[in-house]
Amino acid sequence: MFDKRLNLRVNRRNLLTTGLLAILAGCAVVPKAPPPEAPTPAPKPSESAIPVDTERHRIALLVPVTGGNAAVGQSIANAANMALLDTGAKNLRVTTYDTAGNPAEAARRAIADGNKLILGPLLADDVPAVASVARPARVPMISFSNDEQAATKDVFVMGNLPGQSINRTVNYARSQGISAFGALIPRGEYGDRASSALLQAVRSSGGTVVAMEPYDRSAASISAAAGRIKAKGGYGALLIADGGSLSIKAATAFRTGGGTTNVRLLGTELWGGERELAASPALKGAWFSTVSDQRFGQFSKSYRTRFGTPPFRIATLGYDAVLLTLRVARDWKVGRDFPVSQMLDGSGFLGLDGPFRFTRGGIVERALEVREVAPGTVKVVSPAPSKFGE
Repeated sequence: MFDKRLNLRVNRRNLLTTGLLAILAGCAVVPKAPPPEAPTPAPKPSESAIPVDTERHRIALLVPVTGGNAAVGQSIANAANMALLDTGAKNLRVTTYDTAGNPAEAARRAIADGNKLILGPLLADDVPAVASVARPARVPMISFSNDEQAATKDVFVMGNLPGQSINRTVNYARSQGISAFGALIPRGEYGDRASSALLQAVRSSGGTVVAMEPYDRSAASISAAAGRIKAKGGYGALLIADGGSLSIKAATAFRTGGGTTNVRLLGTELWGGERELAASPALKGAWFSTVSDQRFGQFSKSYRTRFGTPPFRIATLGYDAVLLTLRVARDWKVGRDFPVSQMLDGSGFLGLDGPFRFTRGGIVERALEVREVAPGTVKVVSPAPSKFGE
């Protein structure tokens, strides 16, 4: 059953029709002795009241469903609901808690309601606040963040990590004979992670990073940085560590004027799902790594049928988090703590985004494919392994 919280607009046609909340309101007793008094109305029960459930595991979904990230959070919540519907699961109760205003308070309500596992939060900045409440209660978290620095033994980071994407792409480039690399790196936390991942991947594979240029996340700044690194030269591949729009700006500036046709452009996981890439002549032949879209097409079609809009690409994390929980719940007794040890199965789990597993430190490991940007399309040049060990 999939319950919604305060401030969450519920599409009741998409909710399970069994096990609806039955909240009994008590009635005050009118005293018999004079003088007569009007009956005192019984207090209304809290809208967040959840009845005692001895047959289902209580799972909290912590995502923003109001505010600037509401559309993304709602898409994840819808996908989690889809997983329950598609599997016909009867042993999970998933309740959504809005993290937009106060993530710590959302976590406190989730713990008070008896949830034994938290799926979320979405934003890396919310992880410490939620963990400060969940950890003392011995409730583990499966975060949708892509910040591996947030991972611990009881906080599992499930988002697609830039470091793993860069590592996969670098190894593919090395297999194609490229040994020297350059990079355009945005200032900030994401850029720091991307640059560290590039340096580690290149050095461990026997290559060298010969040039790096930082930039602010604006069209003018990245274009200027592209001009500066073009003047340096000496590399066979150039990483652009940004999303589709700014990457196109950088690639266009880099290719303008000629002299760079022998440099292969590289991207990160941020390029996944960016349709505009294939329309840019400057990105022709660029490589990047991300999760497979093999199952996403059918998921997207089903999602649109149910909810009337296309899902955000990240919505698959909500679906796969529920599948993962169902897998673990096979040997999980209702009312007991979530069996964290079963999250560490070395053979991994299979979701919409392909095989994945977790390290003891809570970091997700994914099977990634390498794609190449071609005119009007993006093609797979190195498929993702179907299982770990391949």
